[in-house]
Amino acid sequence: MKQKHLNLRLFHMVAAALSIMAMPPHSLIAAEPKTPARPNILFCLADDWGWPHAGAYGDKVVKTPTFDCLAKEGVLFQNAFVSSPSCTPCRNALLTGQQFYRLKDGANLWSTLNVRYPNFMLRLRKAGYEIGHWRKAWGPGNFKKGGYAEHPCGPDSNFTSFMKSRNKTKPFCFWFGTSDPHRGYAKGSGAKSGIDVDKVHVPNFYPNTKEVRSDIADYYFEVQRWDSDVGKAIKLLEEAGELDNTIIVMTGDHGMPFPRCKGNLYDWGARVPLAIRWGNQLKPDRTVTDFTSFTDLAPTFLAAAGVETPKEMTGHSLLPILESKNEGRVDRKRDFMVFGRERHVPAQEKPSILGYPVRAIRTDEWLLIVNLEPDRWPAGVPADATHRIGRFADCDNGPTKSVIMKMNTDPVNKKFYDLCFAKRGAVELYDCEKDPDQTHNLADDPKHSESIKRLRSQLVDYLKATGDPRFTDKPVTFEEYPYRGRL
Repeated sequence: MKQKHLNLRLFHMVAAALSIMAMPPHSLIAAEPKTPARPNILFCLADDWGWPHAGAYGDKVVKTPTFDCLAKEGVLFQNAFVSSPSCTPCRNALLTGQQFYRLKDGANLWSTLNVRYPNFMLRLRKAGYEIGHWRKAWGPGNFKKGGYAEHPCGPDSNFTSFMKSRNKTKPFCFWFGTSDPHRGYAKGSGAKSGIDVDKVHVPNFYPNTKEVRSDIADYYFEVQRWDSDVGKAIKLLEEAGELDNTIIVMTGDHGMPFPRCKGNLYDWGARVPLAIRWGNQLKPDRTVTDFTSFTDLAPTFLAAAGVETPKEMTGHSLLPILESKNEGRVDRKRDFMVFGRERHVPAQEKPSILGYPVRAIRTDEWLLIVNLEPDRWPAGVPADATHRIGRFADCDNGPTKSVIMKMNTDPVNKKFYDLCFAKRGAVELYDCEKDPDQTHNLADDPKHSESIKRLRSQLVDYLKATGDPRFTDKPVTFEEYPYRGRL
């Protein structure tokens, strides 16, 4: 126990040196080996926190000591992707363990979730787990329209109250949500908190200006606040003696709320941070490159609890990867990932509620994107959208968006406008090793025609096998469902 206290003091010293407000005063060092019959689950999901914004992924500016500690004492996933980079379909896919396009109206933002789809939270409760959630978990949308009489993630409670009132003879699964780092931001909050704006990394689809760097720093500020909140939750676990009895998962629901990120299928939109810790059950400090989907989390939680996985789930349990002692590519079959989107907001021209349907396949080397309606605007129309945002309504308003929108007639910087807002071809192909920001579309280069053909065939085969209506004889109804948000 002396070693544990030593690590705790060291953690306080590091946190103070980093000047991070309200850093979590805890250590995640494992105590005596203990094999629980059924583990608790603490699922921590941020709103709009994307890859690679964590210290564990090499970001030198944003400070995420809680996430980094979880990765050090558990498993860090390098290739984690959401089913769809939009809040409601992402969370629907996560809850049900199914690809978003199988969920009918649940494939869209501000929709619902039909109660007929298996829900891992309710399955765990039926198996004897206490369940609950805090802040943003499922949604946004109207769950009652899907037949739910209660929130799909169980009772609403802060984690402190939940830990005090729960039945301590039962295991628990708690969905620890947040609205961070979703916009809006207090402008300049990042710089005021001590973040060095000049050191912020700017992806090459943005102009590297102080205003853009400051906007990203404001986002970083909320990422750090989120990291601190998770640290406090983990401290409660430790105080309750439940730390090593609990599977802790920390991740985000899609990329940051900036142009060409959230709502897009590039890595900056669909790829997310993911770290999983489970006491002494896992070999710590491992990094794996297996392609992982949010649809894999429900089967993982059910398998860990000893609950049968419903056959409808398209995801696959991560337990074999977690329990392995290997690093890198643990399961050779996990060498690609498929994801996509339907309607984010009604961003096309009034009075349309049409979306921008897209599907993609990602491998180690390639990202292939198929834009199913390339005549539409990928981020929404330049004016007169059905949604109240108006211009490019599929992209949250903010300083970076405003800066880039003004570059439409700038001959030097118009490339940024085109990358973020202009119409796109039916097919996009990116070399992810040579072009990690995925800005150089190779689809028109004849020497890549065979790669496109092979990847497209692999993508379509998967979509057919998993029942995507756009690639089977099922009716395509995504654009018939109402948008349940404010217009």
